Amino acid sequence: MPKKQGDFNFEKALQELEDLVEKMESGNLSLEESLKYFERGVALTRNCQQALTEAEQKVQILMTQNGKEQLQDFSADDTSTS
Repeated sequence: MPKKQGDFNFEKALQELEDLVEKMESGNLSLEESLKYFERGVALTRNCQQALTEAEQKVQILMTQNGKEQLQDFSADDTSTS
């Protein structure tokens, strides 16, 4: 995933993933093309999952800060990947 959060567009990634699945389900691809699309799909899925994890962590920071809704700086470097 890109280092700068602004470089990744979640909605565009989901749309690209949907397009890849549609093309693969058509059955008109060669094995090489299918593998290429599959690899791209895996990368998109990981990027989307990372974006969702970061968003969830931001919400948790906002909602659990001393029982008050307080804003706090968030660093993507603090996230753990699976």
